[in-house]
Amino acid sequence: MAAAAHAKPNHDYHLVNPSPWPLVGSVSAFVLAVGAIIFFKARKGDAMMLFGSDLAAAGPWVMLIGFAGVLYTMYAWWSDVVKESVTGDHTPVVQMHHRYGMILFIASEVMFFVAWFWAYFDQFFRHDDVEQYARVEAMGTTWPPIGVELFDPFHLPLFNTLILLTSGTTVTWAHHALIHNDKNGLKAGLWLTIILGALFSVVQVIEYTRAGFPFAGNIYGASFFMATGFHGFHVLIGTIFLTVCLVRAYVGNLTQKHHLGFEFAAWYWHFVDVVWLFLFAAIYVWGSWGVAINH
Repeated sequence: MAAAAHAKPNHDYHLVNPSPWPLVGSVSAFVLAVGAIIFFKARKGDAMMLFGSDLAAAGPWVMLIGFAGVLYTMYAWWSDVVKESVTGDHTPVVQMHHRYGMILFIASEVMFFVAWFWAYFDQFFRHDDVEQYARVEAMGTTWPPIGVELFDPFHLPLFNTLILLTSGTTVTWAHHALIHNDKNGLKAGLWLTIILGALFSVVQVIEYTRAGFPFAGNIYGASFFMATGFHGFHVLIGTIFLTVCLVRAYVGNLTQKHHLGFEFAAWYWHFVDVVWLFLFAAIYVWGSWGVAINH
């Protein structure tokens, strides 16, 4: 009797079984961070001594071990979540709470990008603030700083904008196909979205190789590469997210009524689209107008 009550709890919540992945993920993230510190200090020529040995050569390997641990944790943890979803553990109440969690996660991501926009616009509007002597001395009272050769916003950046907008349409098509039990439409929409996401990443790499300014050359380069680079990283994560959904579509895990993972992937992809529109308008288009005004 007690065993039966334990097997079927009298509530709608999912009591998660003990899992090693929070601990494994935390340790892996710590190892990754330590490796990154060693690596970047070595690039500056600084030594990191431990028991009389310089750790500079070990930095990349420590980073690789930590990164591999993080990837494995993501795979194993999400695999457990998928298994829980197909065994009936994700009740309507649990799904509602998952949605709240995803909304809060996207809200935190919004604030993450707000920080980079803030840094960019602070430099944009206050580049000639005489009270900030170091800034004026470094940039020469112009924004972007003199010598920075900007991208033509209506060349590769516009092409990438069209790619992401199209991908937003295809992922919506895939979602509607799933709702109407059109498995072929679901797979086709996901394939197109994944291909477009990969194409965006390739074009962004090409754009970076043609950049007329370095990352460490000035505050403009740092702001540009951090904002667009982190967005590119989010596109990569979203592409992986959608690829997992595509695999699940072929396996048969996604149904009309149970496709919360794909729904979250679509939300995330639309978020990535919106962030890019702001980046394109603020950094590429408005930034190029700033050059015309200053010069």
